[in-house]
Amino acid sequence: MKQKVLIVGSSNTDMVVKTEYFPKPGETVLGGTFLMNPGGKGANQAVAAARLGADVRFVAKTGDDVFGKQARDGLSKEGIDTRFMSESPTLASGVALITVDTQGQNEIVVASGANMDLHPADIPDDAFEDVKLALLQLEIPAGTVRWTLAKCAEKQIRAILNPAPAMRLGPELLSGLYLITPNEIETELITGIPIDDEESLQKAAAYFFEQGVQHVIITLGSKGIYLASEDFTGIIPAPVVEAVDSTAAGDVFNGALLKALDHGETLEDASRFACLAAAISVTRLGAQSSAPYQHELASH
Repeated sequence: MKQKVLIVGSSNTDMVVKTEYFPKPGETVLGGTFLMNPGGKGANQAVAAARLGADVRFVAKTGDDVFGKQARDGLSKEGIDTRFMSESPTLASGVALITVDTQGQNEIVVASGANMDLHPADIPDDAFEDVKLALLQLEIPAGTVRWTLAKCAEKQIRAILNPAPAMRLGPELLSGLYLITPNEIETELITGIPIDDEESLQKAAAYFFEQGVQHVIITLGSKGIYLASEDFTGIIPAPVVEAVDSTAAGDVFNGALLKALDHGETLEDASRFACLAAAISVTRLGAQSSAPYQHELASH
């Protein structure tokens, strides 16, 4: 049987409004284009990996509603294994309200809904079958993330944690991780080290190593990423593009990284591949809709 990558995480519906600038508290502004797109960090990463050629199995929980049905149908059309997705009998599907300004920056508020009803009992042993790499985020209960990481360790599955949204993490979530992929804000919150130069990046990576993480990638937005691994340590720059919407750039990066690692690339080469995929994604509106296909990367 073909080897699969496992993604355990969130599924949301994104409601996006384009605006010239973000409103101040109490202010109303007239926006422009409105879009309603499938989203959620887990689902975004699953679509990104699948479009680039990975055989993806996705575990998530939605509500018993139209948003949940649309999410499942959309993921199935991407060729993603959704057999282990389930429905919450009491909570609605997750929703994200997103505002995007003319510079491509965004502000996001998430109503997690059924994502926070995903528990270890919802993840059968079969979900881990034929899996060598797993990717998780933090839009589901921390206890479920902890349990899944322990299960990966038990089954010798290399686990990647994208610690978003930002929150403090204890050693029980960090020890034994194959790779962690925070951005600068998440890195500072977890390590207590403000990220402002390469020395601070080195110190943050050292903190993660002390906690038992094997490899570290700190994403730096338009500046690229900082990779600390056995074979390469340093900044890998991102391609220069004109950003339209950065909503799912981190998710596309993580999905692309997962695909490249699954196909046997080194961390350095996988990071360069993922930087290119993320750069392409920010030139487009939307979350999952912005994820590129393999042939688009091959032409660069």
